[in-house]
Amino acid sequence: MIGNGQINGLIDPLGRLVWACLPRFDAEPAFSRLVDSQDRGHFSIELCDQCAVSQSYHPNTAVLSTELTDRYGAILRIIDFCPRFRQYDRTYRPVMIIRRVEVVRGHPVIRTRLRPVSGWDASAPSTTRGSNHVRFLRHDQVLRVTTDAPLTHVLDETPFVVDATMTFILGPDESVKESVEAMGRRFLEQTEMYWRDWTRSLAIPFDWQQAVIRAAITLKLSAYEDTGAVIAAATTSIPEAADSGRNWDYRYCWLRDAYFTVHALNRLGATRTMEGFLRYIINLVAASGDHRLQPLYGIGGERRIEETTADALGGYRGMGPVRVGNAAYYQVQHDVYGTVILAATQAFFDARLERPGDQALYQRLCALGEEAIRHHDQPDAGIWEYRGRARVHTYSAMMCWAACDRLRRIAEQLGLDADAGYWSGQAATIHATVCREAWSDTHNAFVESFGGDSLDASLLLMHELGFLAADDPRFIGTVEAIEAHLRRGDHLFRYAAADDFGRPENAFNICTFWFIDALQAIGRHDEARRLFENMLGHRTRLGLLSEDLDANHGELWGNFPQTYSMVGLINSAMHLSRSWEESL
Repeated sequence: MIGNGQINGLIDPLGRLVWACLPRFDAEPAFSRLVDSQDRGHFSIELCDQCAVSQSYHPNTAVLSTELTDRYGAILRIIDFCPRFRQYDRTYRPVMIIRRVEVVRGHPVIRTRLRPVSGWDASAPSTTRGSNHVRFLRHDQVLRVTTDAPLTHVLDETPFVVDATMTFILGPDESVKESVEAMGRRFLEQTEMYWRDWTRSLAIPFDWQQAVIRAAITLKLSAYEDTGAVIAAATTSIPEAADSGRNWDYRYCWLRDAYFTVHALNRLGATRTMEGFLRYIINLVAASGDHRLQPLYGIGGERRIEETTADALGGYRGMGPVRVGNAAYYQVQHDVYGTVILAATQAFFDARLERPGDQALYQRLCALGEEAIRHHDQPDAGIWEYRGRARVHTYSAMMCWAACDRLRRIAEQLGLDADAGYWSGQAATIHATVCREAWSDTHNAFVESFGGDSLDASLLLMHELGFLAADDPRFIGTVEAIEAHLRRGDHLFRYAAADDFGRPENAFNICTFWFIDALQAIGRHDEARRLFENMLGHRTRLGLLSEDLDANHGELWGNFPQTYSMVGLINSAMHLSRSWEESL
């Protein structure tokens, strides 16, 4: 993944740009080969007679390097990045992808295939060209590619020898006013400097530092800086399992996922993402006259995200459909009230913030707390967004408790004693209801829904949220019951019961991390570390994770990179790592 907080793109193991939506995360794709079965929607720089390839990020940056070697020993390096750096007292993050092609050794012969698409219909855009640029007239935006490479060879896709550095600047329809090579080099240096300064400020754990840094950068790239929204993943319609039909569009802001993201970054000391997200959710609350919150919104705060299919695209590995939009936006999910209040709580306690929480923000949150009280024992679609049924889900009720519990803490911080007493009483009532209605003597555990019989991995968070102490026999029993019913080898399923699409086939990566954290909390430290090391081994070569994993073969599935999964990695590393004090 490359990106800059405005756009992102995915580069495949051969150095091909196969996914990028322009001019923002949820726009129509300019490069869509990732979810297409036709030879289009990509920008490939092919080394003739290639025999080897390697990839790596430049240390502590979002700059990617791909080295291609041919059978004669020539080596070509492709450097991909989206510019991001400080300029004129603000962060410069243009709608721009830069590809630098460098000769490392020998006389490499390459062929370029620059084949963007107009959008979801996958049509080839009309073009116009100048001496050093080509314009692709897409549906929503003109894409201009400016280069110092021989444009005739680039557009005709004929092989040519590379004897000097070449630069491709993909961006809006604006002229490049300086040397393309000089601009590419300058932007590269400044972007690398930005990311290294940012990672230097992180409060990382002693162990697994590189894994945590890569996860943190990935989360940062998932935040749409203009509004503060945080997307669940960069892609749409990568199936949760082969030919499952579980193909969803994750390029939107789920309040739940975004909370987990900002919470993980807060643990590392990166608070600006939280400040941006607070701005985003305050605007959502202000625009909601009835204080009802949706589970997800568009990255600009859009409320309607109608779900359609892009029938012109064949799907990832031919496994359609390719969905655009997500119908879950109109679902009822009562955990959102607790999610938003949890996300805002730190603002009232963190002295580092430029705009700490105040009584005005508290009053807005109180309205959400009242919604949590009203709905804590009402049916909803739940954290896993069941489309075919509604129940009183235990996780949703627990998050309603968290809403009241955190409002009690905020009221105490503001010196509002009467309010604190009110929220404390409401939290106690909800807590008692959950303990009574969601407990199963049969399983010796809390179950997925009030009066239900199924197990749900989200209840592994009971200790993390403060609902139960780690040494509470009810929490230990819940962990053990979830392990017995949902563990498959070294991985965990969300649930095992059939849903709208049948029984789940693959493990859910965030649930495995939740299980690791629960094991650590109840004293099974060695096993927790072993499972964590195993999960690190399932990352891509560049340290990223998707949503799901085939527990039998280890193959990653689901949208990518998944913020949930990267959050789980960070949190588990923080829980399991040795302290700096004991290690040095």
